[in-house]
Amino acid sequence: MASEEIGYRGPTACAAAGITYRQLDYWARTGLVEPSVRPAHGSGTQRLYSFRDVVVLKIVKRFLDTGVSLQNIRTAVQHLRACEFRDLERLTLMSDGATVYECTSLDEVHALLQGGQGIFGIAVGVVWRDVESALSQLHGERVDTGETLVGQNPTDELARRRNRAV
Repeated sequence: MASEEIGYRGPTACAAAGITYRQLDYWARTGLVEPSVRPAHGSGTQRLYSFRDVVVLKIVKRFLDTGVSLQNIRTAVQHLRACEFRDLERLTLMSDGATVYECTSLDEVHALLQGGQGIFGIAVGVVWRDVESALSQLHGERVDTGETLVGQNPTDELARRRNRAV
């Protein structure tokens, strides 16, 4: 099934991105990373995040862990949202803590390293594969029908029963 046909509820997105539900909720309410499949509409509704959203959540977490400012993270998130889906896999995001740079080649990475300041990088393709692996073990939801899709190693007995009943 294509990744755009599957959505992930908040707890699943948190588990795959390595963040707390409180962070997820705050980031959604402040517009840092909003769910692109289904936003919450009042009390009792569930947000639904796309695969791409979960990758961005994990990247935001890594930037925060390394001390990048929220303003720079917001700029990076806007850029990530504008990129073509498959182009994300080939990106490396580099930062000196003050600015976030997009690198698409080893030459660009090398040029940044020549500056002499401390720089760290996030290979988006690695994050992509980490999220892909984590989500394969968790539950997704078909965007069109709402059917729960059980991961390869399901731990949720209720979801298994629900799918058998359908």
